[in-house]
Amino acid sequence: MYAISDDQRALVDMVRQFATDFLAPNAAEWDATSHFPLDVFAKAGELGMGAMYCAEDLGGSGLGRMDAVLVFEELAKADPAIAAYISIHNMVAWMIDHYGSDEQRAEWIPILATMEHLGSYCLTEPGAGSDAAALSTSAVREGNEYVLNGTKQFISGAGTSSIYVVMARTGQQGPHGISAILVPAGTPGLSFGPLEKKMGWNAQPTRQVIFEDVRVPASNLLAKEGDGFAIALNGLNGGRLNIGACSIGGGQAALEKTVEYVKSRQAFGGPLLDQQSVLFTLAEMDTRLECARTLLARAASSLDQGDADKIRLCAMAKRVATEAGYWVVDAAIQLHGGYGYLKEYGLEKLARDLRVHRILEGANEVMQMVVGRSLVSK
Repeated sequence: MYAISDDQRALVDMVRQFATDFLAPNAAEWDATSHFPLDVFAKAGELGMGAMYCAEDLGGSGLGRMDAVLVFEELAKADPAIAAYISIHNMVAWMIDHYGSDEQRAEWIPILATMEHLGSYCLTEPGAGSDAAALSTSAVREGNEYVLNGTKQFISGAGTSSIYVVMARTGQQGPHGISAILVPAGTPGLSFGPLEKKMGWNAQPTRQVIFEDVRVPASNLLAKEGDGFAIALNGLNGGRLNIGACSIGGGQAALEKTVEYVKSRQAFGGPLLDQQSVLFTLAEMDTRLECARTLLARAASSLDQGDADKIRLCAMAKRVATEAGYWVVDAAIQLHGGYGYLKEYGLEKLARDLRVHRILEGANEVMQMVVGRSLVSK
């Protein structure tokens, strides 16, 4: 791992202990039963993981993005699905903290920081995924209220969260007509679709969020009308780093399982490690993770510093890290042979959980578009 400070080392040790005590022993059962561990989220909140990069005045932890990628790698070594939801919750908290009014911050940041109240981020729609600027959910101003209509798709935490940050169209077509609006749970007209049956991420609920004449005060607008798309993109920069870190964490867990397995496995008349191809594969697994980890650190530093190339680097790091993590898990299954296909070894869960990382927070093909356009636009 790249050099980290003493404070960061202490942070990693704390998160690792939490993940070892509360996530790792339960991950397989939560996956099998689709259990969303609200009590464990509250424990994470007690340790400062509910508002990681929010200001400290209202209960945030004031961490940087470099700190956050360390946290999410450790969480994901134990359970990528839970780690990923904590990332989404923190994106919601950050958006309110960074763009919200004093009143919005005071109402929501203290309770989101505890993780006794959770947040969901509503951008994707049935007909607008990677092409988020084409979203159609509307928010029409009527007096001192906005009236929302539309449907959001693939929303983590839907039906459980206390607050929904909703990207809705308040103006013209395209990105400049999108605004961010806070919709509290229990608002009349707010409902949810059935639980999605997913390949992975089974420990967090995923549903449609449906708005039927949902009325909220105009004061629930984040920042100004038309700022929503910029808010979404800025939030996604950090989300891409976090999901990359979750992929590296899952890949690292797979690598560690595989090293232990091949050290004890006998095949072809001797230790499996006598096969040079096995050593080469282990070396490739380790190298890909280290390369991804280093690029992720550079991108996180760029985001912390507000560098001009932060969008390019976050997109690049997200793609590299999510591809590396999934490749490593697949290689781990292959080195385990038939045992890698069994649930008890934990690798098939890692593969199911990490596969979606190459799609969400912007599909990896879109990440290539972001990087390519940054080159030709100079």
